[in-house]
Amino acid sequence: MGITGLGSRAIIGKFYETLEQSKDLAWPFQIGMEMPSDQESETYKWLGFSPMMREWVGGRQAKGLRENGITITNKRFESTLEFDVDDLRREKTGQVDVRIGEMADKVNAHWASLLTTLITGNGLCYDGQNFFDTDHSEGSSGTQVNAVTASQVSQLDVTTAAAPTPEEMAKAILGCVQYMYSYKDDQGEPMNENARKFTIMVPVNLWGPAVQAVASNLLSTGTGAIDNPLKLSAAKLDLSVEVNPRLTTTTVFYVFRTDGRAKPFILQNEEDVKMTVIGEGSELEFNENVHRYGVKALRNVGFGYWQQALQATLS
Repeated sequence: MGITGLGSRAIIGKFYETLEQSKDLAWPFQIGMEMPSDQESETYKWLGFSPMMREWVGGRQAKGLRENGITITNKRFESTLEFDVDDLRREKTGQVDVRIGEMADKVNAHWASLLTTLITGNGLCYDGQNFFDTDHSEGSSGTQVNAVTASQVSQLDVTTAAAPTPEEMAKAILGCVQYMYSYKDDQGEPMNENARKFTIMVPVNLWGPAVQAVASNLLSTGTGAIDNPLKLSAAKLDLSVEVNPRLTTTTVFYVFRTDGRAKPFILQNEEDVKMTVIGEGSELEFNENVHRYGVKALRNVGFGYWQQALQATLS
């Protein structure tokens, strides 16, 4: 018996089952940290830096939270499916099952949609600069860049920007990771010295060379093969590639550190996805002969640490 034969409770169960199975595969949870919320908006004053240990000369030098911070306001989102009662009764081909599964997939993809809009919109982060920028500066950090081109990472200069070879892509990725190790906090201390795990996000056209760059032990040079620098044991890197079809650029990719205590982005959740039903015995069924399955969530996304994110432009 299909889920429709079991009624609305079975349909709800199918939705939540698919929702949980899909969540583990979603890239937003690699680059974003989930933060609970219990009010309309939350302000994150912890975005900043903890002090490095120093020789104890005189008294302690305490460092508190920032006076200002990033404020993220929750938004309400919904999605609703409507089924004719007679169509549900006649259903034998699993079409309702497919639609409910697709609904769960779209709910999980919602975080990806929100984050992609945030990433490509490139708004202001906690230091008052655009998240991806060429002149971040705090305290003793010096001027720092996380919107890099071949001027900062020479390996981004390739033969064809929208179609790099796997060898070129491997060198570009390694060059970007290397560049991220240079980022410093407001005391001039390294931000990413212990970083080993990174997610490489690419548009569709760069997915092929990026996957080969990360997965292949040997890379073709046209005249032979060389060891892949990303796979050398000395590099000690754990890299994953995520294709994002929502990206419309053909020469830009992103590198995100994913093993920090904090992450590049914040996934703020006031009310997790909840499904409600107007179904059997309802006034809607009596008057219109339909059932409605609706989901609702209160959430939003925001910027975390720009030092754990890099935008790279091939040329």
